[in-house]
Amino acid sequence: MVNINKDDLIFLPLGGSNEIGMNVNLYHYKGRWLMIDCGAGFADNYYPGVQMLAPDLSFVYERLDQFEGILLTHCHEDHLGSVGWLWDKLQLPIYASPFTAAVAKNKLEQAGFGSNAVIHKVAPDSRFEIGPFDIELVHLTHSVPEMNAVILHTEHGNVLHTGDWKIDPNPVEGQTTNIERLKTIGDNGVLAMVCDSTNVFTEKHSGSEGDIEDSLLELVKNEAGMVCVTTFASNVARVHSICMAAKRSGRKVVLAGLSLHKITTFAKENGFLHDIDEFISDTQIKNLPRNEVLVICTGCQGEANAAMSKIANGNHPFIRLTPKDTVIFSSKIIPGNEKTIFKLFNLFVRLGCNVYTEKDHFVHVSGHPSKEEMKELYGYIRPEISIPVHGEPTHLHEHVRLAREEWGVPKQVEIQNGEMIRLAPGEPSSLSHETFGYFGVENNNMLLPAAGEVLRMRRRMLNDGIVFVTIVLSKKGKLLAEPGISFPGVIDEEEYRDVVFTISDELVESLQAQRDVSDDNIYKVTRKVIRRNIKDIMNKRPAIEIHISRV
Repeated sequence: MVNINKDDLIFLPLGGSNEIGMNVNLYHYKGRWLMIDCGAGFADNYYPGVQMLAPDLSFVYERLDQFEGILLTHCHEDHLGSVGWLWDKLQLPIYASPFTAAVAKNKLEQAGFGSNAVIHKVAPDSRFEIGPFDIELVHLTHSVPEMNAVILHTEHGNVLHTGDWKIDPNPVEGQTTNIERLKTIGDNGVLAMVCDSTNVFTEKHSGSEGDIEDSLLELVKNEAGMVCVTTFASNVARVHSICMAAKRSGRKVVLAGLSLHKITTFAKENGFLHDIDEFISDTQIKNLPRNEVLVICTGCQGEANAAMSKIANGNHPFIRLTPKDTVIFSSKIIPGNEKTIFKLFNLFVRLGCNVYTEKDHFVHVSGHPSKEEMKELYGYIRPEISIPVHGEPTHLHEHVRLAREEWGVPKQVEIQNGEMIRLAPGEPSSLSHETFGYFGVENNNMLLPAAGEVLRMRRRMLNDGIVFVTIVLSKKGKLLAEPGISFPGVIDEEEYRDVVFTISDELVESLQAQRDVSDDNIYKVTRKVIRRNIKDIMNKRPAIEIHISRV
């Protein structure tokens, strides 16, 4: 185990520094630890059967008595989505702004821990203490209200943890970036800035949310049929823009998707979305002309159980699309979700709908900073150390290059998940590489280890199929019938009957030649015969399930 001195100021990411999403960041100071964010990620094809990922927090569980709590920067899934799934082991106090706290509380209630959790509401742009951590929140604009950067005031110097951000003069919902405070923080000196890298390859300004409303209005006002718009439920600013475009074009708004109903309720309870019209229910659609209805849907990333997929497949109980209706994807495609989303595009096109995306129309602006905005922030802060996070390795590498070659930062740390960095005292240095990993989240509560047997078997069956073998023996081990063998997902048994016969004959011969007729040896011999033949003939390694019956 790595030797950590009590006064070491340490940064350790357990998520978000090899990928975009699932942000989990740990800080050590005065012998204590603080977690900033506890996010979730989208699963790709490597995790068959699951849609979301949660981080492996083994490092935290082994030191729970040293942790002061969890500080949430904002309410997006990739920053708080795992709180409910992991709470049973964590049970740490949560610190969050009022709106973010409402979303976190709902996550915990869904997981059955709502009454047990301690949630401290902290005001944006406030200063407070969590154990030895002297915390200051600074409001930055993002696609959701109450996005707070975190300043850690320490005797070694200040650390700015940006979270997600952009510089937006018209964010629609919430305050603008507190630029004056950022400048003051920079003037006072900053040891390290841990900064969002998502759009490091984007040259121009990310754009203002306020401009989206007018663009959506131009699309919506002339459409002959019903309009469905999908975006992230937690993108409150985008929901506001869509609602205002609907209002200005004379359309009533329907929400489709439970998470949209929850987020909009929490937003209104905390002073947001106050100037939009009341929503109508999906059961009221039939009472209105189609050109007077706009539906906001969950499922912008093609999630199978979300409203957008149900509508596309004709499975929604109240919403049906017809030719001349319009579908707008007001979001960015997260890498890894392309196939699922393109499948939705095709389904809507086959229905005769108009389909608009960010690729062909101005229907989305990013909530993350472009290179131009990052340069501006670095100009305010002027940190001694740049630590890029919230990105894939290519993003982090480019961020480090820019900090070194263009933005005048003296020191840079190209970090990765699990790498423990001592920021002070002394020069920044790598202390160790700690355990990190992922769990697939199934049925919204079961955690499957990414490297565990269940997902490993699913991957094997998905790629190479499975072989089922039934062997009937006497109590003394005599083969009483020809083994029953089936090859789902491996070969077409009718087309390859000769292969089936060859494998069956060889298995019979091998089993009859055995003196050791224990179950263990029968399993071993059977697997060897099946595996060798399938590899030689098909170059596959299917899962093999063997059932032995003794009579």
